Amino acid sequence: MDALLLAVAFFFGLLAQQFRLPPLVGFLISGFVLQAFGQTGGPALGTIAELGVTLMLFTIGVKLRVRTLAQPEIWVGTSLHTISVVIVFALALLGVGTLAGQAVGMEWQTALLLAFALSFSSTVFAVKSLTESGDMGAMHGRVAIGMLIMQDILAVLFLTFSTGKIPSIWAIALLAALLFGRKWLGALIGRSGHGEMITLCGLFLALVLGAKGFELVGLKADLGALFVGVLVGSHPKAKEVSKSLMSITDLLLVGFFLQIGLEGSLSTNGLLWALFLILLLPLKSLAFFGILTRFRLRARTSWMAGLTLSTYSEFGLIVMALGVSKGWLSPEWLVAMALALSISILLISPLSRRAEELYDPISDFLKRFETKGRHPGDLPIRTKGERIAIFGMGRMGLAAYQSLGERFPGQVMGFDRDPAAVELHRLADRNVLLADATDSDFWERVSVRENIDLVVLAMPKHSSNIQAAKTLKRHNFEGVVTATGKFDDEVKQLRDLGLDTAFNIYSEAGSGFAEHVFTVFSQQRPDLANSWRKKALKNDENKIIWPRSPKLAGENSESEPSET
Repeated sequence: MDALLLAVAFFFGLLAQQFRLPPLVGFLISGFVLQAFGQTGGPALGTIAELGVTLMLFTIGVKLRVRTLAQPEIWVGTSLHTISVVIVFALALLGVGTLAGQAVGMEWQTALLLAFALSFSSTVFAVKSLTESGDMGAMHGRVAIGMLIMQDILAVLFLTFSTGKIPSIWAIALLAALLFGRKWLGALIGRSGHGEMITLCGLFLALVLGAKGFELVGLKADLGALFVGVLVGSHPKAKEVSKSLMSITDLLLVGFFLQIGLEGSLSTNGLLWALFLILLLPLKSLAFFGILTRFRLRARTSWMAGLTLSTYSEFGLIVMALGVSKGWLSPEWLVAMALALSISILLISPLSRRAEELYDPISDFLKRFETKGRHPGDLPIRTKGERIAIFGMGRMGLAAYQSLGERFPGQVMGFDRDPAAVELHRLADRNVLLADATDSDFWERVSVRENIDLVVLAMPKHSSNIQAAKTLKRHNFEGVVTATGKFDDEVKQLRDLGLDTAFNIYSEAGSGFAEHVFTVFSQQRPDLANSWRKKALKNDENKIIWPRSPKLAGENSESEPSET
């Protein structure tokens, strides 16, 4: 990626960010701008884009649980959606082709292939969108990712059979070796330590063992990265591997979005077809919503998942590229698809960011389409009179849960939207339930205004805490709300929303560590601790060297001078 591409990508990415749009929107626009001035990506950019998609699929595999794909709404829902979209879109394309006359050259085989390519949703956009919003672990996020994986598998199967490449006999041996060698893959991660070695281990697993290994035996490289990611996903250090690759993956995906824009050479025919495909996009969204609600998913879950999936796909672009190379499609369709993919992402990005706000005014109408009965993933919220709710039971949330639980026994309950995490907490006999703080339906179910006095937002994603705070505000919550942030600007943003208080977890961790040091020291050398403390107070009553702890210092709190 040369200097010009980097400069233009950075400028438009920064510009998009100023308008509260995902940077990927700016990267797409920069691709179109560069293409208009005669720039081309070249093979280097293509390689960067491929590496980005491969690493992204590996990280998806790490987070994926195979049992998720076995859920009916995932594999049956994806199949029904693909079939219905192919039929409806093919008929629409044939109808327009007939009206346009022979110049279009639309035949039913062409229409079916185009409709099949248009049935996929953008994996890259959905993952980036869900990651930025912190919704990867939410119910709608898990459903969206599961359906995307099923779509990717269908695309890979089509590409494999269409190219006529039969996997080598060694493919079975490789799959068996990886399955039986899962324990050794885990040992490899464990021995890699931390820092650059864990990153290098992730790159080796994704690009060498997964992608290159599958490619050598005649299988799709991306499928190999996904497969290996699933195999190592249960390892205790799998999350660390995924996090270590995040920055590299994000950087490489800039090349992917640039490439889409650079391939979208404008032409009248291509632009007209792209606009027609955009007109068909709402039908795709409605199909997702209608099918998911048939599987007893709530209207909100179906709405959020459907909106995330309401784009065209990079895999659709690959399918069309294959069709063009085989002579099944004219080259203008590749241009139309590139333009439609770009425009769909540009349109859905801002809508996806405001999905919850858009849902609230029409929630009563959408709930009419829900199927009777409750989905197993939507557990009933049964409180026992607890008045303190902690959302996000990671390290910070657990620390708050334990500390508040000691001070207010029986008044604290925790919530997390990761079923596996909830199960672990419940096995440890903690009062933790499955719930999503960003879900407006949840706050209605628990009658938050009457039942909760204190809300602690300790979710790891800043965007999730922001969304939850906004949801509480919309529901006129009058209790105390506290939240955590990792940076000063995040803390400021939380306080600007009207929260009672927000803490920088890094600075608070430093204060907590200092308190711990003082505790240990005062227990081991109480004489020195008291001596130092009195000396500090004598020198400057307003300057306390150690964290104040009247109980540990052996003094009555009422006799302490006040701090400024």
